Amino acid sequence: MAGLLLGSCQQSPPADLETQVLEILRENPEVILESVQAYQQQQQQSQQNSRNEVVQQMRQSPAEFIGDSPQKGAEAQEIVMLEFSDFQCPFCEQASGTVTEFIEKHGDRVTLVFKHLPLVSIHPQALPAARASWAAQQQGQFWEYRSALFENQDRLGDALYVELAQELNLDMEQFEGDRTSDASITAVQTDLELADQLGLTGTPAFFINGEAFTGAVSLEDMESVLEQVTAQQ
Repeated sequence: MAGLLLGSCQQSPPADLETQVLEILRENPEVILESVQAYQQQQQQSQQNSRNEVVQQMRQSPAEFIGDSPQKGAEAQEIVMLEFSDFQCPFCEQASGTVTEFIEKHGDRVTLVFKHLPLVSIHPQALPAARASWAAQQQGQFWEYRSALFENQDRLGDALYVELAQELNLDMEQFEGDRTSDASITAVQTDLELADQLGLTGTPAFFINGEAFTGAVSLEDMESVLEQVTAQQ
């Protein structure tokens, strides 16, 4: 049997039908616009539903969102503050001091967790800095390295990453291997996926047991959210 075709049967629409459809679209361009708008609304609603699910889970089981991320503060992990940050973001640098002051005052109640959110489209050194800080974390020096990166934000680059590692007396062979490893990329990507689920597009962003706030907020603002969360427990 010659010319045997396997697959699905397909029939082309009549030429006059195609012409009619095109004519309708030309005469009623709003049909296309309405379809696009409806699709965008569906996408936005889907993203919002996904975010709401994650936030609700965060409120019920905040410790589940710590993962392998660096943490400090309360060991109980009943109140968890997630900090999404970018080492090249000037607002993150401003907020870093406030975060440090906040956890010094409330570290007996709050567990601070750092999440990477490098905005690579506008901050070319954000990802390399994140990977370097992850390498420092592997030797138990994340928080010291984090502070040093923000203090030297205007000098971000390979020379600084090595310099800071040496100042912290890190094992340099391990440091170089870790910061260029696939594992460092995976760690950052894990945080980026969570940020995407939460609909985050800017830094810094914070969540205390699911209660969100963004920007270089004041200590009083952070404490206000903490008291709100505490009252709900």
